[in-house]
Amino acid sequence: MQQTHRLSQRTMAFVLAGGRGSRLRELTDRRVKPAVYFGGKARIIDFALSNATNSGIRKIAVATQYKAHSLIRHLQHAWTPLRPERNEFFDILPASQRMDESMWYRGTADAVTQNVDIIDGYNIDHIVILAGDHIYKMDYEIMLQQHVDSGADVTVGCLTVPREEASAFGVMDTDESGRITSFLEKPADPPAMPGHPDKALASMGIYVFSWPLLRELLLNDAHDDGSSHDFGTDLIPRLVEQGRAMAHRFDDSCVRDEGREAYWRDVGTVDAFWQANIDLTNFDPELNLWDRDWPISTYSEAAPPAKFIHDEEKRRGSAVSSMVSGGCIVSGTEVRNSLLFTQVHTNSYAVLDHCVVLPYVTIARHARLTRAVVDAGVSIPEGLVVGEDPEEDARHFRVSPGGVTLVTQPMIDAWAAETGTKARG
Repeated sequence: MQQTHRLSQRTMAFVLAGGRGSRLRELTDRRVKPAVYFGGKARIIDFALSNATNSGIRKIAVATQYKAHSLIRHLQHAWTPLRPERNEFFDILPASQRMDESMWYRGTADAVTQNVDIIDGYNIDHIVILAGDHIYKMDYEIMLQQHVDSGADVTVGCLTVPREEASAFGVMDTDESGRITSFLEKPADPPAMPGHPDKALASMGIYVFSWPLLRELLLNDAHDDGSSHDFGTDLIPRLVEQGRAMAHRFDDSCVRDEGREAYWRDVGTVDAFWQANIDLTNFDPELNLWDRDWPISTYSEAAPPAKFIHDEEKRRGSAVSSMVSGGCIVSGTEVRNSLLFTQVHTNSYAVLDHCVVLPYVTIARHARLTRAVVDAGVSIPEGLVVGEDPEEDARHFRVSPGGVTLVTQPMIDAWAAETGTKARG
């Protein structure tokens, strides 16, 4: 354990957080996917960052690009307390045309290349490249140790996924030693795992390199006009062919309760986002957010405790099989199997059933919402019914393939204009 701790001390985490996440539809109209809320109070990016700090990595940089204001503000509030005098660093690296006035980040590898001089100042031996848009708990020290012990040029974090879903990932084959023998980025027809025709071995978008080697690879790639300057498309396949690329199984480093399956979720669609949040309201959820040994850190807003008021028939402030965050006021509302983020205020005779309600939402009297995601800051008008008539919902809101209704304030405003209803209280 002492040796792995030294590895983490001489390692930095570089988090790629620039992609929009368009499959989340209007949830990413105002914020990048890693900044989307999750689990009652956190943001998606908090999982990768918490994994890094819990693994002992205290040198971290986050590269941002698309609509980054919400993400940057969150990072400033939640993560800047790292202390430089203790050799801890946290840098936010927006695409700022530092190398060329016409050039934003051209790809995932280029996002690192454009910040080589900053990374050099960290005085590190290894670098862990992370995607900032997945939900999981992982000890990166274990992956670092495997990387060093195997003498790999790159170690790629991987997990087993259903073959029909694998076209969204980099897909690899390995030999018995774990060496990667082929790597295809988002193939239309993903190759199956040997002996498992319905499964594929997929990249998690987590890579470990020695920094001197990656630095050389990046600078060479920057001058290659035929490159898309992307890890999965260019650098990793090149190392599979010309170097030593090793696979690291997520199952070996996943942080989980004893006897549990490894938990990893891409919450990149409205259905997946809704399901992963609703799963947290289960009696014994697969993802343990209450684990003090591996906490998911985030910005904790100074909010009063949640309050439940009124105790009359059909006007009882109650929540069953639900998660209710600080600052919420459940006033005469029936809440079932739902997750309410910070500062949600509901009013009398309303009903919420299997709903994910993001922060600062107000729900007026007599509203009924079922299987819905309500974006942050929305005012739900009095008497609005969502989730009971899919055809009617689809006229005004976003209904997912799985039957989840996404509600945003622009949708409410358009609905109000069409119906002549007051949209805001």
